[in-house]
Amino acid sequence: MNPPQPLALQADLHTLSAETGRIAVYAGGSGPPVLLVHSVNALPSAAEIRPLFEALRQNHSVYALDLPGFGLSERLPRAYSVGDMCSAILQVAQWVAQRHPGQPLHALAVSLSCEFLARVAQQSPNLFATLALVSPTGFRGGKSLRQPAGSTLYMAPFDGFLRRPGPAWGRFLFRQLSRPSVVRYFLQRTWGGRQIDETLWAYAVRTADVPNAEQAPLSFLSGALFSADMHDVYESLRLPVWVVHGTRGDFTDYRALGLVRDRPNWQVTVMQAGAMPYFEDIGVFMTAYRTFEATAGRPSA
Repeated sequence: MNPPQPLALQADLHTLSAETGRIAVYAGGSGPPVLLVHSVNALPSAAEIRPLFEALRQNHSVYALDLPGFGLSERLPRAYSVGDMCSAILQVAQWVAQRHPGQPLHALAVSLSCEFLARVAQQSPNLFATLALVSPTGFRGGKSLRQPAGSTLYMAPFDGFLRRPGPAWGRFLFRQLSRPSVVRYFLQRTWGGRQIDETLWAYAVRTADVPNAEQAPLSFLSGALFSADMHDVYESLRLPVWVVHGTRGDFTDYRALGLVRDRPNWQVTVMQAGAMPYFEDIGVFMTAYRTFEATAGRPSA
C-alpha cells in the first residue's frame, strides 16, 4: 500500500465530488477570493503556486485546486481531456463564488492551465473579475491556433501507442520522466538555470508513485490537453487580463502576444526570470499584480 500523500500547501484541504473523481482544493486566508491553478506537466500540483498562495493569503481568501489526475485529486485509470480540466476549474470557481457571495472572484493560472482558465472565462463571462495568466501557452510565434471550436492538438496514434496493453510504454515513459534527476532537469529548464525551488522538486518526486499517476500526463504528452482554437478564445475575452512571463528557460517565445497586447483589457509584464517568476521574486510579482488589479478598476483589499 502506498503511504498517504503529503499536503502541497499548509492550508485547509477540501474535497469536491466531480465526474472526474474527487477534486482537492486548498483554502486559506481571508478577504477577497482568489483562485489559483497550477500548470500541467509530468508531476504538477498546487505545490507549484506555493509562493503566491502564501503571499495572497495575507489579505485574500485564497483557493488552489489540484487538477483532475494530479496532486491529491483522484487519479482514475482513464484519459483526460480539456473538458475535464475546464469542468473542474468551473466547479471549484462556482464553489468559491458561493462561499463569497457578492464578492468578485479573481483567478490566476500557470502555463497550459491558462488555456483552461481562459476557456472557462469565455464560457462563463460573469464568473470572474480578472484573469492573471503566468507564462501562458498558445502564444508561440508562427503558429496559428484558429481551428474549429473545441478542437485540440491530440495525436491519436501516439496516444494509442502509449496506452495500449502489453508493454505499457506509457507507464514506462512516465517512470523515466518522474525520476528525481529528470524532474530536476525539467525544473532547471523551467527556471532557465541550475537554481530551482528544492521544496517543489522534493514534493514532485515524492508524489510520483501514486497509482494511475501516469494517466493525466499521458494525455498531456499526446496533445489532448492542448487546444487548437486558443487564439479565438483569447481574443474573445472581455474582462481584464494580465499576462506575465519571463525571459529565461524554455518558455520565452511570446511573439503571438501581438494578437492581444494592444487590446484595452490586456496588460503584459515581462520579468527577468524563468517561467514561474513568483518563485524568484515574489515582491516584484505581487507589486505588478496589485498594480494590475488597481488599473483594472478592482483594487486589491
